[in-house]
Amino acid sequence: MNPMRPIKTSPQLRAQPGDNVEIASSFIELFFDLVFVFAVTQLSNHLLGHLDLRGVAQTTFLLMVLWWAWIYTTWTTNWMDPDLPLVRLMLMASMLCGLLMAVAIPDAFGDRALLFAGAYVALQLIVNGFKLVATPEGHEFQPIFARIFIWYVWVSALWIAGALAGGDALYVIWAIALVADYAGPYYRYWNPWHGNAETTEWRITPSHFVERFQLFVIIALGESVVVTGAATANAGLDTESLLALVGAFVFTATMWWLYFDEVAVYALRHMNRAEDPGRLGRDAYTYGHIPIIAGIIVSAVGDKLVIEDPANTLATAELLVVFGGPMLYLAGHTVFRWAMIRSVSRKRVLAIAALGAFAVVAWLVEIRADASAAITTAVLVLLAIWEYRPSEKREERYRETILAAKGP
Repeated sequence: MNPMRPIKTSPQLRAQPGDNVEIASSFIELFFDLVFVFAVTQLSNHLLGHLDLRGVAQTTFLLMVLWWAWIYTTWTTNWMDPDLPLVRLMLMASMLCGLLMAVAIPDAFGDRALLFAGAYVALQLIVNGFKLVATPEGHEFQPIFARIFIWYVWVSALWIAGALAGGDALYVIWAIALVADYAGPYYRYWNPWHGNAETTEWRITPSHFVERFQLFVIIALGESVVVTGAATANAGLDTESLLALVGAFVFTATMWWLYFDEVAVYALRHMNRAEDPGRLGRDAYTYGHIPIIAGIIVSAVGDKLVIEDPANTLATAELLVVFGGPMLYLAGHTVFRWAMIRSVSRKRVLAIAALGAFAVVAWLVEIRADASAAITTAVLVLLAIWEYRPSEKREERYRETILAAKGP
């Protein structure tokens, strides 16, 4: 008898979570994701309107909270069948909470702090409470879900306390709450009643899990297309703006290529073969995808700045956005690859260095905005060309990389 099989079954749980089977995202999950299309747009607008250190810190903070809200629904639908009525209702309730969070973003640190924190707390308690209630006593997942729910009970109190306190105290308490949120998976939700879990207990279905993260990357890239298209329409459709739009599209398409041409495919293959996919799900996806998403959002803001005034000489903060977005995106790829196979792509590291060097040159020479955008696009396109290889060569390179990562 396999000790990793459930002792009891639950109508809400997938029949055999963790089996190496193909499970695709459901329509209700895609419907749920629509809220985060709006949320990502809200984040882009917030950053665009606050291009200073405070604005960057606030936008980063809000992104990490929204990401954490999305993350827990993704883990939940990997364990529970989203096509069942009760699970669907849970997702719809969570979706409403996510919508309220997104609406509160423009003034999340001010008058809408309680709305933002209350919606976030409600989402986490709904999602994690449902898992606990829907899982019968004696099921192997029951103690895992109990740990997670207990963790969020006390962390939720911090979020509400910060919102009620307001002012400077809000920043301090919310910072502690966010650290506690992110520490949960790292410390495996320790509590004095249940101890902590091992990541090998977090059995996941790789095909579904990986696809959900790929879809979020698509959401972020799609928001970039929306932002640049709207900016071009508002700019009056003159020749310079149209050329800037073409450049922005090529840039976004190349970002898609760099993620989906190799990274996404080989990541799934490695997850399928991993001895501890739960650890990879935590390190490479739950934590490791944050800079990838952040890089896409920052890049979208940079594209909008360029399209609105292609001939403008970018200020220092704007220049940091235009060059920093793709640098952050590639840095995220580097973190992700290291978390997956303990390997680093030298080509992508060189591309990051090249972008940094060009950013310094652009700042010193004070070149036009469209010229800066053209440089970042050229670097990404050249990187994609440099990395491209025929399928048979790609397979050979993949095997070499995996063997090198495992060591002698």
